[in-house]
Amino acid sequence: MAEPIQITFKDMPPSPAIEAWIRERASKLNRYHDRIVHCHVVVEAPHRHQKRGHLYTVRLDITVAGGEVVVSHQGPKDEAHRDVYVALRDAFRAARRQLQDQVRKQRGKVKRHDEPTHGRVTKLFPHERYGFLETPDALEVYFHENAVVGAGFSELVVGTKVRFVLAEGEGEAGPQASTVEALDRQFVPPR
Repeated sequence: MAEPIQITFKDMPPSPAIEAWIRERASKLNRYHDRIVHCHVVVEAPHRHQKRGHLYTVRLDITVAGGEVVVSHQGPKDEAHRDVYVALRDAFRAARRQLQDQVRKQRGKVKRHDEPTHGRVTKLFPHERYGFLETPDALEVYFHENAVVGAGFSELVVGTKVRFVLAEGEGEAGPQASTVEALDRQFVPPR
């Protein structure tokens, strides 16, 4: 960390033990994001509630290269925050998760949810329980009966328009659909 950690106690006397605990945890945040510029921790003991007692509030303002991470854990939401160390632990855990998320975003490792693609059923093998569909750009995609949602595999006929999600990686038959849903219903002759 380029700058020292700033610690503020509100509505409570400063505590060397709590301060040492905070400094130790704050120094470990560098494991999760190597470009932390500044960390400000505010520990607040709000006024006594008649039935609840002290519920500590912890706020972390962490400045990193390219952004800021702010965590605010307020006591009234969690009775365990009667203990200042529990409130601090929860706040630092949340900060760690946010820092890890930010690093993943910066590295482009955020999981994408692919949009469904459209196609048309081109081949069906009902006894083997699989088929093929073709995309508008002529990609042939394998699908198994278990991938069909909605009407079901038995309702599909060659020419049925479908929406599908391409599975990650390829199967033995090449590109494979993880989900296939019929968009139009076609007449299926009785068998």
